[in-house]
Amino acid sequence: MSDFGNYGGGSMEAKKQQVMDQVRSELALANAQELINKINEKCFAKCVPKPGSKLDSSEQACISKCMDRYMEAWNIVSRTYINRVQRESQNMGGAGGL
Repeated sequence: MSDFGNYGGGSMEAKKQQVMDQVRSELALANAQELINKINEKCFAKCVPKPGSKLDSSEQACISKCMDRYMEAWNIVSRTYINRVQRESQNMGGAGGL
């Protein structure tokens, strides 16, 4: 017979939740890596026109400010996107009776 009989409804739900949590965790990690890569790419190109053996104080200040602004913008865009997805998800849930 099938092994499906060994799983109760709660057990399958717990497994499903565990997989969803893992996917969310991996997406968060991928987003963090993308943020770091973009900051490195954009801020380094903007703030260090002639790379040398070390950063001078103006380059350090520029990179610090650039990183702050980039992360602020990233957070605004992320929050806006999440809010939009949630709103659309709620609207689709209410449209089931149409």
